[in-house]
Amino acid sequence: MATPILTPRICGLHLRTTVQLNAHLAALRHANLSLFVRHASGKSIGDNRARDQPKKKKKQRIEFKTYDLKDAEQFSLCDAIRYIKAFEVGLPPTSPKYELAVKLRTIKNGPTVRSRLRLPHAVDTSIRICVICPPDSKHAEAAKEAGASVVGEDTVFDAIKDGRIEFDRCICHQDSVAKMNKAGLGRILGPRGLMPSAKFGTIVKDVKLSVKGLVGGSEYRERNGVLRMAIGQLGFSPEELKANIKTFMTEIKKDIGGLSDRINKDIHEVVLSSTHAPGFSLNGDFRSPDSPSARELSVL
Repeated sequence: MATPILTPRICGLHLRTTVQLNAHLAALRHANLSLFVRHASGKSIGDNRARDQPKKKKKQRIEFKTYDLKDAEQFSLCDAIRYIKAFEVGLPPTSPKYELAVKLRTIKNGPTVRSRLRLPHAVDTSIRICVICPPDSKHAEAAKEAGASVVGEDTVFDAIKDGRIEFDRCICHQDSVAKMNKAGLGRILGPRGLMPSAKFGTIVKDVKLSVKGLVGGSEYRERNGVLRMAIGQLGFSPEELKANIKTFMTEIKKDIGGLSDRINKDIHEVVLSSTHAPGFSLNGDFRSPDSPSARELSVL
């Protein structure tokens, strides 16, 4: 009795040779029946074709995302202070700080707002200021009288190179700029935001006036479409906090107005928070009908 010939079966057909098998597989592909032919991984040829096609790129946003404030809960300044103080119970009045975050409607990778101002009520008066100027000059004496903690040239350069940066702000008199640049301090002070620069007004002619402006002054810089700055101490009264906020907002509007007319940048939201409290979106009112009096909020 003859031994039966074992042949592969595809779609009910007997194929006796490898040539016939390959020819039939090619016919299946051309007939859009490739789903019947599968690789060892279990994926069909059609699956691979879909995978190999380039993916559509998501449209990137050119502006920072902002949320509609119509349905957001917003608070008057006195109400926000009342809730924030509830989170800071038992802490010293000078330790926690109020912080103001100003969200901007602005494009990404555009010009940013950065400046310095002196608030009506200073938040931090312990700022250490370095003044680079000839040590035996009248400018050095004026800087020390105004409150600078570090004054000089070569001694200051050596301390910085040794890693002893014992100051929070640094300004340079215009007569010492060449010597400062020759010392190569940019790679050390630059990443820390301490390198004096004419662009940011830290290369000065009147040292005494500049130091007085820095003592009790505050700096702010836009990051990711938001401006943040410590705006007051927990012990500040609502009126003192209001005066600081008003000054800060006025300066921001001036900075935005000084940009090019082609740059569309404006204020979207203002949020008040503190060291340990969450943020409360402000509605622009000083107090609401249900707010406690300013005198009550002034009591710690």
